[in-house]
Amino acid sequence: MFNTRVTQLLGIQYPIIQGGMAWVATHELAAAVSEAGGLGIIAAGNAPGDFVRNEIRALKKKTDKPFGVNIMLLSPFVEDVVDIVCQEGVPVVTTGAGNPGKYLDRFREKGIKVIPVVPSVALAKRLEKQGVDAFIVEGTEAGGHIGELTTMALVPQVCDAVDLPVIAAGGIADGRGFIAALALGAEGVQVGTRFVCSTEAKVHSSYKDALINAKDRDAIVTGRTTGHPVRVIKNQFTREFLEMEKNGASVEELEAAGAGKLRLAVVDGDIDNGSVMSGQIAGMIKDIKSCRDIIEGMVQEALTSNERINQLSGGGLDG
Repeated sequence: MFNTRVTQLLGIQYPIIQGGMAWVATHELAAAVSEAGGLGIIAAGNAPGDFVRNEIRALKKKTDKPFGVNIMLLSPFVEDVVDIVCQEGVPVVTTGAGNPGKYLDRFREKGIKVIPVVPSVALAKRLEKQGVDAFIVEGTEAGGHIGELTTMALVPQVCDAVDLPVIAAGGIADGRGFIAALALGAEGVQVGTRFVCSTEAKVHSSYKDALINAKDRDAIVTGRTTGHPVRVIKNQFTREFLEMEKNGASVEELEAAGAGKLRLAVVDGDIDNGSVMSGQIAGMIKDIKSCRDIIEGMVQEALTSNERINQLSGGGLDG
């Protein structure tokens, strides 16, 4: 059941990809996920090229397993990061916040697999024609920057529209979500928020506590008026930000208010005044585990869920 086109494409044991979360997805986390059989991802975010190079080299000292780098295409350092990814022999690139088309030839020359994050059928169809290798189809349940369609609605529509492997993202934290994504037609899952609460994530303990203590309705959306909505845990910062939006603050004013707030939460641990990005599944997280325990737990729970489907219907996902 777990031997899919995604595991074959990436050379990994389980079709579980770690999300490329800025300030969270460091080499420590990525290496741990890769060692546990998934695909670890280093987040380039808005970091300069030299920082990304150092992260790649540090990861290689911890694991010889496949890994990837997430490139945010709106980063001011994107050209440098693309150069470094090509120079350092990174096997997989995931992309967000744009179309990676202009870089595809360079990635192909280096044998790099390219998997863009897509929030719509239209973008998936366009990128398939441009020659990407797979898609991460992300629903609005995800943390951080989000689209509008839910994972359950978006994933099967993209699966029906393209021939490439689809990796479902947004609202997946355990084996039940894993098996549900496979049932929707995906051949793998991307997991973000659950990995924040791992022992290997170099995140301030207060940030992890905020996720563990979150309830089902605590992950809200800010920034809709800017055209770049973000899902975060509600706190003093979100109350002030939403009030600014309500009072008609300009995009520039809102961007200035949000500048540096993710780092404030992740690194400094200020969970009242920082941006605590999180998916809607935060209410499901009750503990901090190693990446290996998280992945193996997801796999075992997916198998158990499939057995239950077999009992109820006379045949699970594998017949």
